[in-house]
Amino acid sequence: MSTAKAQDVDLFSEKTEMVRSLGLTEALSILIGRIIGSGIFRTPASIMMLVGSVSMFFGAWVLGGIATLLGAFCYAEMVAMMPKSGGPYAFLKAAYPPVWAFLRGWAMFFVSETGAIAAVAVVFAEYGNSFYGLMTGTNFSRLVEVLIALLIIWALTLINCFGVAFSGRVQNLLSLLKLLALGSVIGICFVKGGNAAHFSQPFWPEHFSWASLLALGAAMRYVFFTFSGWEGATYVAEEVKNPRKNLPLSLILGVSGILVIYLAANGAYLFQLTPAEVGQSKWVAVTAVETAVGAVGGALVSLAVMLNTFGSVSSQILVKARSIYAMSRDGLFFDKLGTLHPRFRTPNAALLMQGIWATVLLGAAAFAAQAYEAIIDFFAFTSSIFNISTFIAVWLLRRKYPDAARPYRARGYPVTLIIVLIIQIWFCITTLITAFVPSVLGALLTSSGLLFYYRHRLRSFLQGLRV
Repeated sequence: MSTAKAQDVDLFSEKTEMVRSLGLTEALSILIGRIIGSGIFRTPASIMMLVGSVSMFFGAWVLGGIATLLGAFCYAEMVAMMPKSGGPYAFLKAAYPPVWAFLRGWAMFFVSETGAIAAVAVVFAEYGNSFYGLMTGTNFSRLVEVLIALLIIWALTLINCFGVAFSGRVQNLLSLLKLLALGSVIGICFVKGGNAAHFSQPFWPEHFSWASLLALGAAMRYVFFTFSGWEGATYVAEEVKNPRKNLPLSLILGVSGILVIYLAANGAYLFQLTPAEVGQSKWVAVTAVETAVGAVGGALVSLAVMLNTFGSVSSQILVKARSIYAMSRDGLFFDKLGTLHPRFRTPNAALLMQGIWATVLLGAAAFAAQAYEAIIDFFAFTSSIFNISTFIAVWLLRRKYPDAARPYRARGYPVTLIIVLIIQIWFCITTLITAFVPSVLGALLTSSGLLFYYRHRLRSFLQGLRV
């Protein structure tokens, strides 16, 4: 490897202190667990409300799915070349100065990703309350919901502390249940009644204009949110067996399969509801199933959402702690979080810290009325910036390490890279235009990490001012 520096050789090695106990099935389960959560039950309404026609509705889902699949091609090349824990963090660290990878990790840990653990745990508790109410006729209090969310966070955190093999088996079961639950919703909607005429009422928008493109770009925020987590298996790259084969395969198979499932789910909703009814329904899956089978549909969807959100919390806890561990191991975060448990070889310190911070965020937000879309808007712009820089890393790493072994090379490169960058840049610009204030706030929050990263220089500067 003539162009790589000696200290960079370890980037491409499969050597690790962690235990490689996860196979292709577990990698797929993690990806499925990360992607399928509450989004597919909720975001179709927001998307339809923005675009207003069946063609643009499905166009947004297809465009988002294709962009995600092209992105998976890029990630597959990088993770096969560098099977290191941390996923995008590892790619950014290899391609850019360390501060850029640090900022992504900072934003991920303190708000966006750890906050998502708390938020999805709350959704699980809320639907548990709904299911309990449908079964008994009474509901428990908001305090009980919060306590259930807290219990879920810590039960799954502790499960993940007892070895990645055990965590992987748990994730296999949860992902299977998630697919069965979502499949049941799809099956019920297609089998019980429905009207194919809904797919053409209206099929095309009244007219295409700049406003149509902005609306499509705004809708993509919710599509990308619903696909978010597709890179999940790359976070545990050092714990996957035969990572150079299994990780690329899990990315491509998983994203392709999820795209088909999402198109089927949205088709099922539209089979039961008109486009106008889809756009007006806060929880479109509930409305669609209730239309198909009556009041019992609410109980079925509540149970389906519970299964999906429970699995989502589990996979998030599993993979996100690996980025914290990787950052700390590299000296970019708190050193103690970069250690492994001597027996289980899992990043328990990072897992516990993640659980503690998720608890703090849960306590801070549990009793506030949070707008689902506002949370997505807040981080969409910043996330798109980091996504763009991660995709560009494929090109940078080919220039920086041209002789490094690449067991998998991105299909159609550089055309696929150019296409995904065009989509992502367009999405980034339209997000900034259509959600300016939350975009700026999210960027400012991320930038606050610079105070930590440059804390020693800042301290020296302040001491100089005192002198």
